[in-house]
Amino acid sequence: MIASVIVDVPAKQTDRAFDYRIPPSLEGLVRPGMRVVVPFGPRKIQGFVIALLEKSSYDKLRDIEDVLDIVPVLNEELLSLAEWLSEETLCYQISAMQVMLPAAMKAKYEKNFEALVPVEQLPQSISKHLDKEGRLSWKEGIEKKLLNELQQLVTAGQMELKYAVSSKGKKKKERVLSLAASSEEALVLLDTLPQQADKQKRVIQFLLDHQSDEQNAATVKDETGASSSTIRTMIDRGYVIESFKEVYRDPYQDRMFQKTSAFSLTEEQQTAIGPILQKVHDYEHETFLLHGVTGSGKTEVYLQTIDQVLSQGRQAIMLVPEISLTPQMVERFKGRFGDRVAVMHSGLSTGEKYDEWRKIHRKEVNVVVGARSAIFAPFEKLGVVIIDEEHEMSYKQEDSPRYHARDVAIERARRHGCPVILGSATPSLETFARAQKNRYQLLSLTRRMNNQELPSVTIVDMREELREGNRSMFSRQLFEQLTLRLEKKEQTVLFLNRRGHSSFVMCRDCGYVMQCPHCDISMTYHRHSEQMKCHYCGHEDRVPVQCPECQSEHIRYFGTGTQKVEEELTKLIPEARVIRMDVDTTTRKGSHEKLLTAFGQGEADILLGTQMIAKGLDFPNITLVGVLSADTMLHLPDFRSAEKTFQLLTQVSGRAGRHDKKGEVIIQTYSPEHYSIDLAKTQQFELFYKQEMMMRRIGQYPPYYFLAMVTLSHENLLKVVSVCEEITSLLKQKLSNNAIILGPVASPIARIQNRYRYQCLVKYKMEPELKPLLKSILDTYQPKSTNDSLLIHIDVQPYMML
Repeated sequence: MIASVIVDVPAKQTDRAFDYRIPPSLEGLVRPGMRVVVPFGPRKIQGFVIALLEKSSYDKLRDIEDVLDIVPVLNEELLSLAEWLSEETLCYQISAMQVMLPAAMKAKYEKNFEALVPVEQLPQSISKHLDKEGRLSWKEGIEKKLLNELQQLVTAGQMELKYAVSSKGKKKKERVLSLAASSEEALVLLDTLPQQADKQKRVIQFLLDHQSDEQNAATVKDETGASSSTIRTMIDRGYVIESFKEVYRDPYQDRMFQKTSAFSLTEEQQTAIGPILQKVHDYEHETFLLHGVTGSGKTEVYLQTIDQVLSQGRQAIMLVPEISLTPQMVERFKGRFGDRVAVMHSGLSTGEKYDEWRKIHRKEVNVVVGARSAIFAPFEKLGVVIIDEEHEMSYKQEDSPRYHARDVAIERARRHGCPVILGSATPSLETFARAQKNRYQLLSLTRRMNNQELPSVTIVDMREELREGNRSMFSRQLFEQLTLRLEKKEQTVLFLNRRGHSSFVMCRDCGYVMQCPHCDISMTYHRHSEQMKCHYCGHEDRVPVQCPECQSEHIRYFGTGTQKVEEELTKLIPEARVIRMDVDTTTRKGSHEKLLTAFGQGEADILLGTQMIAKGLDFPNITLVGVLSADTMLHLPDFRSAEKTFQLLTQVSGRAGRHDKKGEVIIQTYSPEHYSIDLAKTQQFELFYKQEMMMRRIGQYPPYYFLAMVTLSHENLLKVVSVCEEITSLLKQKLSNNAIILGPVASPIARIQNRYRYQCLVKYKMEPELKPLLKSILDTYQPKSTNDSLLIHIDVQPYMML
């Protein structure tokens, strides 16, 4: 037999399957979806088997050296999805396969076979090779004939192959103790032990009382007061048996989730869920847009749909934007579905992610709640895919493969014959336009739960505040409402989309602004570390005491970041307890959850943060939301800036008054007349949609046109400009006259990490030749050698225009 293998070398020359002979020792072992070790040139590398063939068109084939898995890690559907992904996003097949696996499986691994049953029940030919923990390390020298026997035992569920990540952490082990003798013998032992062996007697008595299962060694020590040396003595004398059992790294093991049951749905929710459940019942694919105002109960619709899917013995994927993967969402899912839920997001350690993935792969769970990459969960019977806050930017991956989770979700659901639900209060224009054209089915929730009113929104013109002598970052109205909330013992959320203390440092005499030496961007002042930081390359510098240009000492800090607001609040309202949430305060594991829990329990009056607090929060005591500057995103060089501003303001406003208390929102801005800010006041998405669609039509942008962006970077400016000109002229020659090609032009941030960046943009409606042409451009300009540092990125659906 011959195996067709994609090798782990992401390059144009290797982006195809290579044929390898399966040696007799591995016959019957190798299956599609497994990782194997193959000789490639002088070295041995990893590869993925994508098919088994009877014969090859090549005469001389090399042998597969080894298999890395005993059970395929990618099922048939994921293998063909990888092929689709590489065609759609113009990435290498190996990159598409790697993105589907947890990081732990891409690192160096140790592999061990472990007994799942008592060692005595295993054949002697195997048991003699196991260590005292019932393990056999799968090293290169393992006898090939053993592998067939081991595979049969794994298939029969008597043994399991486990990966341990040697570079990023091992499987978690727990030391457990049990009695070496029967109950009768133990009772005799209790009587015969001398009086002074009191601790030993206590250990035996404790193990007798809890004989039904093995006891954690730490628990035994705590309960009996025995020391480590006492227990070691008992093990040496053969009274007690010590063993180690694997435990999952469960990020939620210390949390008790209160069991919840389904709520009765409102009339609107019933109407919305009807068509979805029909498609679930009929095993049919359909994409639904669930357009519901903030607080309208979209989550309950998701939960009840999943309930229906599980009752059919199928599985569900629920995607949430990374930053708003708040403990609240996990709590709702764990509360409703208990241990049937796996959670995958970037806050978990490599080991935790790997363990969650293994639960899915072993079919121990049937619901996955997670961020973007959870869309590749290795389920085989998908019943529904849900994308909450579908307009979120974090669903788009910005490095290869540059996929959008929404597109992958729709493709997977089509293959499984199941519905996709896209939920949002402010859907992206592309999604809403498709719903208007009946490509997606639109379901609306126009009212909040319990018919609670939407919060009242006031827009404050900060230009007026300045004219009237208020130089503070808080308008008089916001400050008044803040103090009122403190008196009433209610909570406030303050939102500012910029971390750090000041956005730049400038000399008031000559106008010098401190720039990053490696990027064309000003550096941000961080007060707590007294450092200037570049948020693009991470470069840090000390704060200048005098201007490097004119030696003046008139250095001033301009712009406002979350640190500066926190400082101001402490000065103005010293009695207010403030929790700040931004990238700087949530870097440590679990800090995101800790801060939100503290706020939920009333340990602070004000939650101040960047966009990580804009969505997903549901606290009954929040009655005021203040947006300190609505203009931060409005004036970026990005055609989506008005849409992003409207979405963010609507989302952040939706945090107020979600329960019995009435909510109020104050938005501070220097552009009160801009339609995205004006319409966010009344949360009128349809009006905003009409206005923005008009702007998009005039500007020839999506959803009227598709986009493709080519970005080049190199240390030499002339090199990057000339290559970009070549590519632009090639596109102009080969594409039809209907395509609009803009560029070459310097990127809005023209230099990052000492590399100059240039780009060209293609706007098109129907260009069947475009993807093959872009693929050939990518192949032509890929670095030919390690000395050539020209980097080319092609994004066929760009979201980051910077």
